[in-house]
Amino acid sequence: MMDTRSQCYRCGQRFSVPPNTATIMCPSCKFETKTQSFERLKSQDGGQISFRSFIETARTKLSRSGTGSSKSNKSLNCKPSTLLFSESLSGLRPCRKRALLIGVTYKNSKQKLKGTIIDVKGFRGLLMDTFTFPEEDIRVLTEEEPEPDFVPTKKNIQNSFKWLVEDCMAGDSLVFYFSGHGVRQFDFDSDESDGFDESICPVDFVEAGTITDDEIKSAIVRPLKKGVTLNAIVDACHSGTVLDLPYVYNRKAKKWEISKRLSEDEKHTDRGLAISIAACEDRQVAADTSSCIGKSSINGGAMTSVLIQIVKKNPTITYEASTFCFQGVQR
Repeated sequence: MMDTRSQCYRCGQRFSVPPNTATIMCPSCKFETKTQSFERLKSQDGGQISFRSFIETARTKLSRSGTGSSKSNKSLNCKPSTLLFSESLSGLRPCRKRALLIGVTYKNSKQKLKGTIIDVKGFRGLLMDTFTFPEEDIRVLTEEEPEPDFVPTKKNIQNSFKWLVEDCMAGDSLVFYFSGHGVRQFDFDSDESDGFDESICPVDFVEAGTITDDEIKSAIVRPLKKGVTLNAIVDACHSGTVLDLPYVYNRKAKKWEISKRLSEDEKHTDRGLAISIAACEDRQVAADTSSCIGKSSINGGAMTSVLIQIVKKNPTITYEASTFCFQGVQR
């Protein structure tokens, strides 16, 4: 039996796969994947096992099952979620790019914001156009979404946290973006050096309460597996340490500093990499474009606007080269 050809799902390198091989390591990036799940595709692919045939076969199965990817009117969400896609061919799947984008206007309250949905649309475009995030792997929560499950309530945000990190595996790239109000609350469990928990405000925060940094960390940082990267971008007031990570980047000294004593849980090295980009430090408030540029017609978050412009011009920019407030940890 002759060798077949395969393609690495991380770097795209093509290489030969000996027959009856259970796993194979990419000679270029050393990423190891299972190959057994592809044996059933050989008859359809003439023995040439490729990423394209894997995608086309999966999409065909989904369309035949009646779960097509038609988009609701005025919705930024494309269905089905790739949770269904990955479950359709259990076993092997390519590395995933998945994003959760939340924009809250609080339109029926005194705390109304104008540009958060503009922020979300701009950031969604950046992920799709510059970083090739699949449309169906981007979940959007705004008050403009026609389906109740995509309104940024506390419950929906909590459920979407689970969706973001569910079934993550080495090589996956995850993004959490939030544009809305952020607040500081008294820390009652004594794990904050400044005595305050940083929190984000869902649309129903008056009735349901805020979502604290402790909860965000528990929901989308601790579940990260080794080899998974999470980038969190939070355009809100008091958002400097909103993921409650133990390292903060000192822009003047150009180095990472420990923000507080590491707990035993945070000393593990077999988990993923989480990095947070915030609009301001914990004691500061965020600005919108109108306050920075005068009478702006955009009225979006200043940090989001600048970040999108910078990254579009230089998609390979490093964290160190930018000037925002960074927080991160190698878990």
